[in-house]
Formats: sequence, structure tokens, C-alpha cells
Amino acid sequence: MGVQGLTTLVERNRHLLQDIKFRDSRLVIDGCSLFYYLYFTHNLDQRHGGDYDAFACVLTQFLSALAACNIEPYVVLDGGIDPSDKKFATLRQRLQSKIKEADSLSHGRNGSVLPILIRHVFIQVLIQEGVHLVQCPAEADREIACLAYQWNCPVLTNDSDFFIFYLPGGYLPLRFFQWTNLNGKASHRYISAQCYTTDRLCHWFGIMNHELLPLCAVLTGNDYGAPKDVETFLAVIDASALGRRGGRGKDSISRIEILLHWLSSFSNPAEALEEVSGLMGEEGRDGGGRGKRGQRGQRSRLSSQLWAGMQEYHNTQQSSLASWFSGGMAAPGWEISGLPECLSLAGAQGLLAPLVVDAFVMHRVLLIPQVENSKLASSHCSARAIRQAVYGILQQRVQDVRAQDLRAQESIRQGTRGGRGQRGRGGGQVGGGRGQGSFFIMQQGVNGAGAAMVQDQASGIPMCVEEYDRLDLNLKKNQVEAHLPRTPLRLDTLSQAPVAVRLGVLLDVLGVKEATLVPVPPHLRLAVAVTVFWLREAIPAPSQLHLQALVLGMVYGELSLNIQPGAAYYQHAVPQPNWAAERNVWAGLDRLRVRPGERRGLDFGVAHSLCQWQACLWSALSLNQLLLLPLPEPLLAWLFSGTLVHGLLRYLKGGRAAESLVVGGSLSRQLYFSLLDAVSGCSSKPHPSSSAAGRRKRGGGRGRRGRGGGGRGAWGVGRNIEEINNRFALLMSEEEPYYDY
Repeated sequence: MGVQGLTTLVERNRHLLQDIKFRDSRLVIDGCSLFYYLYFTHNLDQRHGGDYDAFACVLTQFLSALAACNIEPYVVLDGGIDPSDKKFATLRQRLQSKIKEADSLSHGRNGSVLPILIRHVFIQVLIQEGVHLVQCPAEADREIACLAYQWNCPVLTNDSDFFIFYLPGGYLPLRFFQWTNLNGKASHRYISAQCYTTDRLCHWFGIMNHELLPLCAVLTGNDYGAPKDVETFLAVIDASALGRRGGRGKDSISRIEILLHWLSSFSNPAEALEEVSGLMGEEGRDGGGRGKRGQRGQRSRLSSQLWAGMQEYHNTQQSSLASWFSGGMAAPGWEISGLPECLSLAGAQGLLAPLVVDAFVMHRVLLIPQVENSKLASSHCSARAIRQAVYGILQQRVQDVRAQDLRAQESIRQGTRGGRGQRGRGGGQVGGGRGQGSFFIMQQGVNGAGAAMVQDQASGIPMCVEEYDRLDLNLKKNQVEAHLPRTPLRLDTLSQAPVAVRLGVLLDVLGVKEATLVPVPPHLRLAVAVTVFWLREAIPAPSQLHLQALVLGMVYGELSLNIQPGAAYYQHAVPQPNWAAERNVWAGLDRLRVRPGERRGLDFGVAHSLCQWQACLWSALSLNQLLLLPLPEPLLAWLFSGTLVHGLLRYLKGGRAAESLVVGGSLSRQLYFSLLDAVSGCSSKPHPSSSAAGRRKRGGGRGRRGRGGGGRGAWGVGRNIEEINNRFALLMSEEEPYYDY
């Protein structure tokens, strides 16, 4: 994730880069680096929640440029947090920085914060376009390097770690990859790019062995962090280097250059590490404990730490990803996570969110900051009940283990000895699994809904996941209890559970009845259910105008998918709609966007409410993926556009009727009213999954729904189910939507 000073060094010395005409090749792409780069370099919205449709268009254009040059992309994504915790301090620092940047953006100042759903949109577009994709369980840098090494092809990224990896095919920095300006004749298109290899860097500094470069990365402090002793060592090296340069000021040469010059005096890493130990006054130990510097097979404590860090840059001859991309079904690297096979496969396919992986492996989750009202509680608080269900499913043990634990408990209470009881006393757990203790289910109501808390068998304390979230402008760790849904699922047999059961769990958590979603197109059902949950849980309560603007945004997205030439998103059972009229509706909605450069300040109330909706959707997507997609995922790029919804709310607050924006379009008008009716129908039902914390804040909860305008009549759009079904005969066929996740 970065080596300090290397990017600046290379950009100041462009002779380290070679101009190439790139075409007719495989290309291994660092996925996370790519979506960051595309979003920020195209000046897409950050202040209003993100323009996912614009991002999807940019990504599609990028992929089209590669195809025009006969470049075959292979995208590799980071997954969860590194289980070793080596980078956790860095991740916390970055998260704290993003909280401050989000607040800065909200006040019209500078900052860089990705919208919360960008990763999901990125993966969806890649899948729709048929791009080769894999998600690694944790950080992907080494896997990317090994794959490119085996295939002898370049890597496309902006991560300065790739100035260190030995890549015969080279590293193409994204900032010099001119994909927007194709050159050459139609059959010989190419992308002008600049290629870096470690050979060029080593030649310039006179380094005899490229295997020395990882030591430079570790010493300068990459994200894995160097031992604290290194600062003392670097001071010695700095002083020595400056003395050799006749007292020239330190500003004339960077630390990375000093280290590279220093490395040029060694033929291999072992010699350099021995020198480090000598300068630090450390010695190896022989078998008798006598100091013997340079003893083979023995290393000082410091050099051992440095050597371990250097291994992060060691390429293997064979990549586990190569077999995956050639059609192998094994999920590379996921076996170490301990997830069931069905979830490991989903993870490798990019269909399991990092939140799920982190909660399972690390019992720790980092919540993504948004541009919201920092004086209010974090928008993620509104979705806590959804995440608690995720944690409960992940931390639940299989039924037979629970039964064994309960029998062992009973034996202990009766004073029996031997067998499981003795193991429980000696090991601090009874029938525990994999060092994490075992769990049983408290048979007591939670949130008044018959839910249950997952508890540690040994201590009786509810099992929790550490959540790192915003409190004011500071990063705060919260212990969040894991809650089991009312219909418990066994994690190891999740793939065998009927879809109806998994769907029931999802809808129960969201507080929605399946019957009320029947009139909604399948690909919008999760969005409708999330909107119902948001109306109930968001604080302050969303208004009718908030709901109308969100639904109009969904209508806009559906029209965007259908008015394109040759679009076949729906199969129509009745004559085609008047697409000219629908285009007029689409254009009218589009004109209401907040435009770049507007000086009007951000509406904090609107921004915070919509951030809560996105937080609910973000958590619900994770739950839906954990349950193996009982509902198809919505096409997120066309579900929500921040500048559009903010602009629509501004329009509606001016006293105009939402219905006036869909006049003339029969399809858009029917879709608008039907979605509103579905939300209103769900909102009038009891909501058993509502979080206890949310209810306490509301002073009892249910009364507030009436005050907030819940119920079908509250929105003024009540219609019976038969009428809605008739309207959706136009929109729906008996088949699933055209996409397949």
C-alpha cells in the first residue's frame, strides 16, 4: 500500500520510465487502485453521496478502450483486513484522516472521500462486462505481483509497492496510462503508457541485486511498518551519506536516495542485514550463547524483523490466481479464512463484502466515513441492527456443537469429572472451537422480537464485534453485540438452506413482509425493503419529500437502462411504451441535478438523511451476500445518484408536486406510484427487527412512526395490490431480470 518517497523519486527522474505502445497483451489490474483513480481523476461528485451512474460510464469507457487495443484485463481486488494486524495502525490512521476529509468536504473545502457504494458498483460493472475478476481474502499486492510474474505481463496500479516487486513485464503507473486518447489505426490501436522496471532503478543506483530493494522499502517504512530501532539506524546512514557529500544540506537528497546509494555497496540482502546488525550493535548468537557476528543461520532480532518484512515482496514462480482465471473452482487463499466453501467461492467472485470477512476472521469492522453532518451521530448507527444480524449469523456455531456444549455444562453443574467437563475447566472453554470459545443462544427476547444474542459459553458475556466508526470528528471503537435472527441458520450448511428460508431471514431483519414486495420488480425489491428499514430507523425521521426524491431517482435509473438504443431490460407483455415520452421524463429529471461549480452550500439535513439510506443499503448488501443472494442485487449504478436526488429534493422543497415530473410517461408514472405504494404498504406493518437503541432514542419507537407519517395513507398514494399487479404486467415477465449474480 505504499513505500514512502518512491513515487516522488521516479516522477522526478522520468528516465526510469520507458515509453511504450501498449496493446495485444494480458494486463493484471490492481482493482482498488483503479476505482480510486477513475473516480477522483474524473472529478465525480463526493459531497452529495456520489454519482454512481457517471462512475459506471467512466469504467465502461475504460474497459472499451482496453478491448479496442486487444488488451485482456484481469482485475484483482483486496478483501478484508490483513489477519496479521501488521497494517491495522495504518488503517486506523487513514480512517481518522477520511473522517476529517469528509467533514472538510461538507463545508466546501478540499478532501478525497469515495462514496460508500463505489466498490459494489465497480464489481457489478466488471461482472456485467464479463471481465476476469478475483477478490483476495486480504491485501492483494503480492498475489498481483506473483500472477504478473508468472504471465510475464505488466501490472496497472498506482501503488508504489510495485516499484519494489520484481516484475519482468513491468509496472504501468495509472497516472501515465493514457487510455482516453487511443492511437494507431483501427486494427492496431494502442495506449500510450510508461513502463517501470526494477532493472532501471538498480542500474541507475548501481545496485547489483534487485533482491536488495525490499530492504529499502522496509527501512523507509512501508505500511507494514519498520521496527522502531530503524530510526536510529537511519540517522547513522543519513549522517554518513551527508558526510560523503561534503556537508550538502539534507534537502538536496531524499532518504530513499540515501538508502538506495547505501544498498549499492552490497551484493545480496544477507550482507546488508549483517551491516544493519553491526551498526546497531547487535550480534548473532552461536549455539553456546557467545557473540559471533555473521554466524550463518542466526540473525539478530532487528535483522529478523526486517527479513520478515522483505518477504512481502518475494514473488513465487506459480500464482494461485492463475488456475482460478483458467477456470479452476478453488477459491485462492480463502481456505485460510475458515469460511464455508460456498462463502469462500462467493468471496473470490467478489460477491462477499469485506465487512463480512472482517467480522468473521477478525471480529473487527471498519465503517466507511461519508460526507454527512458530523454534529449528528454517524449515519452507520441507523443500520446497526442489520450488521448485528450479520455478526450473529457469522458467530453462530453449528447445532451439534452447541448441544455438546450444553451437555458438558450440565455435567459440570452436576459435579461430574472427566470428559468434556475437565477440558472445559482446564482450557477455559467447554467444547470450544478454534480458540474462539463456543456459543449458545440466550432464549430471551431481544428488541421484543424473539431474537437472540450470541454469547460466549465460558463467560456468559454477549459476543461482540469491534466497530470503528465516527464520533464527532474522532474515530471511536464500539463493541457491538451479535444478534441471531429469529430463524437461526447453520453457517456450515448455509448453501443447503432453501432460498425461502434465507429470504425470510433477510426480510425479517429488515422488517418487511414478502407479500408486500410481490408487485415490485425483483431487482428493486432489496432497495424497497432497505428504504422501509431506513424510514423506521433514521434519525431525524425522513420526510415524505425525502422518500419521493429517492423514488424519483430510482425511476430515473430505470429509464436510463431502457431508453438506450437497443435496450432490452424488460420483456413487455403489452405493447411498447412511448419511449419518446419516457425520454422527455428522463431529460426533465436530469435537468434538476446539482451541477458542478454551484456555490450553494450543502444541505446538511438532506445529506445526512441520504447518507443513512446509503449506510442501510451498504449493510443490507452485506447481509444479502452472506445469505447467498436470496434477493437479486439492485443495479447500484442506476439506483441512486447523489447530485440528482439532492437536486430533486431542492425542487420539491420549492413546493412543486413530485407527480409533475412523471407526467406524460406512462411507464415512469406507474413505476413511481407503485414503488411508493410498496414502501407505504411495508411501512404500515409492525417492524420486529427495529434496534433497541433506536427505540430508546425515540421514546418507545412505534408512536414515532405515526408522527413521522408511516402508513399507506400518509403518503397519499394508497392503491390496492391488484391494481399494482396490473400496472406491473407492463414491467415484469415471469423470468428473473436479465442479469445474473
